[in-house]
Amino acid sequence: MSNIEAKPAELRCAPESGDGEPAPVVDILTARDVPLGGPRAMTVRRTLPQRARTLIGAWCFADHYGPDEVTETGGMVVAPHPHTGLQTVSWLFSGEIEHRDSLGSHAFVRPGELNLMTGGYGISHSEVSTARTTVLHGVQLWVALPEEHRYTERDFQHHVPRPVRVDGAEIRVFLGALAGDVSPVRTFTPLLGAEITLEPGATTTLTVDPAFEHGLLVDHGSVRMAGTLLRPAELGYLPTGPDTLTLTNESTDTARTILLGGTPFEEEILMWWNFIGRTHEDIVQAREDWQNASTRFGTVPGYNGDRLPAPTLPNITIKPRRNPPRQ
Repeated sequence: MSNIEAKPAELRCAPESGDGEPAPVVDILTARDVPLGGPRAMTVRRTLPQRARTLIGAWCFADHYGPDEVTETGGMVVAPHPHTGLQTVSWLFSGEIEHRDSLGSHAFVRPGELNLMTGGYGISHSEVSTARTTVLHGVQLWVALPEEHRYTERDFQHHVPRPVRVDGAEIRVFLGALAGDVSPVRTFTPLLGAEITLEPGATTTLTVDPAFEHGLLVDHGSVRMAGTLLRPAELGYLPTGPDTLTLTNESTDTARTILLGGTPFEEEILMWWNFIGRTHEDIVQAREDWQNASTRFGTVPGYNGDRLPAPTLPNITIKPRRNPPRQ
């Protein structure tokens, strides 16, 4: 998915700083609504990045959308747009999205199926909900690539994780490892991504990597994470340290969540529009390359329409945006 805000913020993001080991207290991050352009704009709920937190592991962007009736919103129509320095993770709860990219990939994003695209030095793609879609509902996530791999080759991977049952929970691990299941999809830093549904009133305790920080995004229901109650569209953040994670569904209906995790990302990154770089000059060059139709991003075969133009860069001095130290 593209970040098609007319004036996207220019963010310099750095890992959390502070002295000593933080207490394992859950922070609640609330979302802001972002319309994806046009008078019948599809609106997403964005929980990353924000002022309170810019990264959870290498996860640097989280949009949560739907359930949207496409007859009312027009669905998702995102023209070809570029990415650098990141991987995109598409995960649906309902609906179907047609994906095309400059690798020549032509694939469909469907519920319970992972589509992961690696931008590296540069890639472009389009995303359009299909005519078969009546209700569109899911998440779009980005992963920052570390310096060693940020110019890696373009790539596209598809994976259908098997459901794993644990104590009233059904888990689909699309990245990393959890509950005895391991995703075969390649990442460039240690990561976890999983959909977890919980039966009404169910409690499950999962073994997790104590070197990971974790974020739990609630889609439906009220879920208690490590003792803290999270409501729909909230993202609970848990720092490194715990080796187990207890989730309780306090709802009378099935609850659905997305669990994200990873080792703290120790590099400072700069995010603007659909680009991740390390300096302001990286972003300026990427924008110029896209506007000039450079071969860096290639073309998207099969898309009938124009590319998305890049927004105008803000005339500002970039200042670091850091996660606050934990008390």
